[in-house]
Amino acid sequence: MSTIQKGVLAALLSNILFGILYLYSDWMKPMGGTEVFAWRMLSMLAGLWLIVFVTHGWQDLFRFVYKVGRDWRKWALIVLPTPILASQFWLFMWGPVNNYGVDIAMGYFLFPLVMVLCGRLFLGEALNRLQWLAVALAAAGVAYELWQTHAFSWVVLWICGTYPVYYLLRRLLCVPALTGLLIDLTLIAPVVLVYLILQPGSMDIITTPSKYWLLIPALGIFSAAAMQLNLHASRLLPVTLFGMLSYSEPALLFALAVVVLKAPINPETLPTYLFIWAALGTVMADGYLKMRRKQRRSSAAQEMGAPV
Repeated sequence: MSTIQKGVLAALLSNILFGILYLYSDWMKPMGGTEVFAWRMLSMLAGLWLIVFVTHGWQDLFRFVYKVGRDWRKWALIVLPTPILASQFWLFMWGPVNNYGVDIAMGYFLFPLVMVLCGRLFLGEALNRLQWLAVALAAAGVAYELWQTHAFSWVVLWICGTYPVYYLLRRLLCVPALTGLLIDLTLIAPVVLVYLILQPGSMDIITTPSKYWLLIPALGIFSAAAMQLNLHASRLLPVTLFGMLSYSEPALLFALAVVVLKAPINPETLPTYLFIWAALGTVMADGYLKMRRKQRRSSAAQEMGAPV
């Protein structure tokens, strides 16, 4: 199996696991979405530490911590976006069982497009015509929704409005993805543990045999495996191909929200979805064309005997 094939398989498996996690709160009823989020944070942290020690990833973690050292200003900037990540994890578990499943999927549809725009505004990355067209189509979808309903779901706005802040800060500070996630979860864990202790009956599931004895460990395993596979795919695949495969996750979430969770769709909002899906299609077409051009240049260079 080639490197590209391994990367594609890892990306698809990670998206399938994220789809399973999307349905998890429904499986863990009558436990509430916030409680499921708390258990996910604890079990995911345990799963990630297990992966780190098995793969010797702790060396990278300690190397990063040593590099930052006592630079408290940098540490403050590193942990500054942690609440954003916590809120996103919470929303991902709380939303599907509170009739926000479609909105969560829509937020993840818009997120890559907002990242493209943020790259242009804050990192000085140039946009080509297809990327500008994608941004314009997404903006048209948002404008139509505002005109039609005089509002836009706070869930969509929170996902595509705050997640880019998290990623931009971590990128500017050069924080490795797995290391940053371990730092985040280590900070989140005490808060959710206190929440569980204060919730009446929450800790009883540890001593009382129930389905949660299986579901909670599996929640941690699925969460850690999904993140590890996603990071592995990002290292194996070209950025363009990895970005294109990332769009399969919101598509899967949307399908699960409609088919499995029976989330209602207002027919009046269909033009909004069409605009945004057209924007995504444009971005994917742009990525495909870039990949093809890169392959042609690589082939031409090899034929001429030049290093690639």
